[in-house]
Amino acid sequence: MKKLINNPNNVVDEMIQGYLKAHSDVVKGVEENHRTIIRTDAGTKKKVSIIIGGGSGHEPAFMGYVGEGMADGVAVGNIFASPPPDPILEAIKAVDTKKEALLIYGNYQGDLMNFDMAADLAEMESDIKVKQIIVKDDVASASHSEADKRRGIAGEFFVTKVAGAASETGAPLDEVYRLTEKANQNVRSMGVGLSPCSLPQTGEPSFLLEEDEMEIGLGHHGEPGVEKGKLQSSNEVTERIVNDILQDMPISKEEEVAVLVNGLGSTTRMELYIMYQKVESLLKEKGIHIHKSFVGDYSTSLEMGGLSISILKLDNELKRLIDAEANCPMYVQKKKEKEEVKR
Repeated sequence: MKKLINNPNNVVDEMIQGYLKAHSDVVKGVEENHRTIIRTDAGTKKKVSIIIGGGSGHEPAFMGYVGEGMADGVAVGNIFASPPPDPILEAIKAVDTKKEALLIYGNYQGDLMNFDMAADLAEMESDIKVKQIIVKDDVASASHSEADKRRGIAGEFFVTKVAGAASETGAPLDEVYRLTEKANQNVRSMGVGLSPCSLPQTGEPSFLLEEDEMEIGLGHHGEPGVEKGKLQSSNEVTERIVNDILQDMPISKEEEVAVLVNGLGSTTRMELYIMYQKVESLLKEKGIHIHKSFVGDYSTSLEMGGLSISILKLDNELKRLIDAEANCPMYVQKKKEKEEVKR
C-alpha cells in the first residue's frame, strides 16, 4: 500500500515533531522524553492530572485529545504498540499540581504492564497518588460474563471526555475516578472491518479479506472478529451492531445516550452518516433519546476500512460532563449558545 512518508522507522517521531509545530498554542513537548506531550498551560491550575496514551496509528487518539477539558498529558508509543513506562512517568510528573493523577488506557497487555509500572514509579519517586481506569468497551472481544477480558476501542474517547471535564471542576481524585469509572461501565462499542491497513515498516496488510467480504467485531489492530462473511448493506450491519450492544447493555425507554460513529481511517463521511441515520432510527423505535452525537474519525487504525459504533448510557452527571467545553488540537467543543445566555 502506498504511503507518503520518509524513513519508515521514523514515522512516529516525525509525526510528533509536526504535531508540536502545528499546535504549539495548545501542546508542547517535554525535554526529558520526546514521546511525552503535555498541555502548554500544564501546571497553572491545581487539579487532578489526566494522563492517556497508547500506540500510534489511531490518530486523533491519543495525542489529539490533550488540551483543556480532556487530557493533561499523553505518552506516545510506536505504531500499534504500548508506550514504555518512561514517557508515561514523565507525563505524570510534568503536569503534576495536586499530587493526584488518573491514568486512562485500553485493555491490552503492554499497556497494562507499562502504565502500572509508571504508576508505581510516580508514587515511589514523586509521592503522586495514582488511580487507573482500564477501558473495556468492545463487546465483540469477549462475552458479557468475561467482560474484564474485553478490548478498549473508540469508547475510550467518551471515558477521556468525562475524566477531563470532571478534573477541570477541581474535584478530588476519588470523585474524578468515580465519575470516569461510571462512564467506563456504561459505554459499549462494536465495529466492522472492510479492508486492512498496513504497517509502514512492513507494507503487509494487517489481515486478509476478499473484496466482497466483511468481518463483524474486528479489533482496531486487526484482531479477529466474531463473524466473517459476505458484505451486507449498511442498514443490516448497523442493526446487527446496535442490537448486540443493547443486548449487552439494556437501555430502557426514555433513557438518554451519547452516540459515536467512528471511522477507522479510510471510511468516508458519507458512509458514517448513512450508518448514523440508521442508528438514530433504531434507537428512536425503542424510545431511546440521543442527547449528543459524534460522527467522524475519533480513533482510527491507519487506513483501515470500516467503522465502529459506541453508545454511552447517560444520567445527569454524565450529561453535564459530556456537554462541557473542550479545546484540543484535534477536538474542540463549545457550549451551546442557549447555555451561554443562561450564564
